[in-house]
Amino acid sequence: MSEKSLSADASKGTEFASESLSYDVRKTGAAPPDNQEIQNEPASEKLVIHPGEAPDGGLTAWLVVVAFGLSNSWGVFQAYYEENLLRHTSPSVIAWIGSVQYALVYLPALVTGRLFDLGYFKIPCFAASCVFVVCTFLIAECTQYLHFFLIQGLSIGVCCGIIVGPALVAVSHWFYKKRGLALSLTAIGASCRSTVFPVVAQSLIPLIGFEWTVRVFGFILIATLGMGNIFLKRRLPPVNVRGGLFNLKVFRNAAYSIFCISGIMAFLGLYTALTYMSVSAVAIGIPKKFSFDILAIANASSTFGRVSAGLLGDKVGALNTMAAFTAVAGIMTFAWPFAKNEIQLIVISSIYGFSTGGYVSLFAVAAVAMGKIEDAGRRVGMFMSLAAFGAISGPPISGAISSASGGFFEAGYYAGGIIMCAVVLLLLARYLHLGGLWGKC
Repeated sequence: MSEKSLSADASKGTEFASESLSYDVRKTGAAPPDNQEIQNEPASEKLVIHPGEAPDGGLTAWLVVVAFGLSNSWGVFQAYYEENLLRHTSPSVIAWIGSVQYALVYLPALVTGRLFDLGYFKIPCFAASCVFVVCTFLIAECTQYLHFFLIQGLSIGVCCGIIVGPALVAVSHWFYKKRGLALSLTAIGASCRSTVFPVVAQSLIPLIGFEWTVRVFGFILIATLGMGNIFLKRRLPPVNVRGGLFNLKVFRNAAYSIFCISGIMAFLGLYTALTYMSVSAVAIGIPKKFSFDILAIANASSTFGRVSAGLLGDKVGALNTMAAFTAVAGIMTFAWPFAKNEIQLIVISSIYGFSTGGYVSLFAVAAVAMGKIEDAGRRVGMFMSLAAFGAISGPPISGAISSASGGFFEAGYYAGGIIMCAVVLLLLARYLHLGGLWGKC
């Protein structure tokens, strides 16, 4: 394939790259990467390998997949802080700690995605991992709201953001046909850790107290993040693609623009039930010990949802799968406040966890597909940074609605309605991407 035809295809921005793409040597202004192997190559001649040559398997590729996972266990802390350490602080104010943490998982991706494209990601990931572990141990020393906000919300959130964006793009380098499955398996790390932490907290807090329970979390993170830093690596050499940090030309692709708006809407609602499910369980008379189990059940179900979404996404398309799974998540968010006993909460949290797993495991697949792989880091980073505005606002808004109404029904209506709006936008992005109603997308 010629350079000219390749550029013409890439400029469309809404087509998946062909498997038959050949090796293409082109001149780039790439910045020096973190690994020595690429660093020794001449800057004027870099080999850019396109998605068609992705190995879609092998030991190295799968080790990259298992490298990182991110915790979604804030609901444990929300419930504990409301009952104990911050019991004189309103739920919506406490929720800002988790919301800032959620948002900062995505917000730094604008910078880290661009740095990844230029070749810098090993050193930032290692530094962020070290700070992440230190801040986890520091949570045990916090006594005031400001301490928790700065350490757990701000600092840990930034560290997560530095790690997660490049990790997703690095996995995309190694897979093409199985990209949905690979990114879903990567996301399982988040689900597994989010399942383990509530169970550990429930068992250890009565035995050794909150402080030492958090320190146990820190030791777990040393092992998991250490493994991630060892195995995570890129396959393609860095490329200095034109457009700067925030490339507005990408939004000429209408499908990508609508997809980004849908991301903001989705994250406005998706974290509400995950944040307040444990609190609502206690409010309806369920024992506090079991309220931690509810969150673990939701996160465990998310594991199966992420694998199922990955397999299905590779067959029928990422956007098709995301729309279906997100619609179910919206329905479960409407249903959540109506749960009156343990059985009903278990059913709702299981289906909710399963369905939300489909969205969070596939958004990077759709963003990567809407352009060239050389620019994937910036494109995924732009989506994640925009989605962060939804993540930071959603739980506090829901908390304020819950406090004002004295229950969770209105918060469920708000969050569920926002999620269903996101589904409509996903379907619109799918239509624009395909140029029609039917097809894999």
